[in-house]
Amino acid sequence: MIKKQLIIFAVLSILTGSFVSESFLILPAISSEPDTFATSVTAKQPEKTVIHLYFSNKENSFLIAEKRVLVQPDDPAQLGKLIVESLIKGPAKEGLMRTISSDATLRALFVTEDKTAYADFSPVIREKHPGGCKSEIITIYSIVNSLILNISEIDTVKILIDGRESMTLAGHIDLRFPLKADMLLVR
Repeated sequence: MIKKQLIIFAVLSILTGSFVSESFLILPAISSEPDTFATSVTAKQPEKTVIHLYFSNKENSFLIAEKRVLVQPDDPAQLGKLIVESLIKGPAKEGLMRTISSDATLRALFVTEDKTAYADFSPVIREKHPGGCKSEIITIYSIVNSLILNISEIDTVKILIDGRESMTLAGHIDLRFPLKADMLLVR
């Protein structure tokens, strides 16, 4: 009887030993697989992009580009919003002047399939504008150039005020049609 138990014990030991050995042989294969949990949890770093915002010189006679680095959103309309909001905040560089009142807000910005950006501003952009033909040109092309020259999905810009089409911003420049960038104003 004891012999029978020893034989059974020996057989079980051999089977257990071979099972454990196979486990160790398989284990490296399992652990060498990519850890899908770790790769899916790894945060993707947001891409950054260099843009150029166009602000006025001190004499308000032409536009000068100021380089900024922004987080690159996937949507061109979102990048357009960031650009216009940065214009409203004003320049960081000395010697440049803001082109839009700090009290103005961008109500909405969207880009159509025909590459036209519609930028809708609060009425403050008109109400707090200093007036004058040159100042109006500088304000308008600060917006237009900053959007078109930084976003390839935009070819023209239509400026709206309070959700509506406006004849002008301050009485001089026709805003009824989408505008293209004007490089003659840039120094």
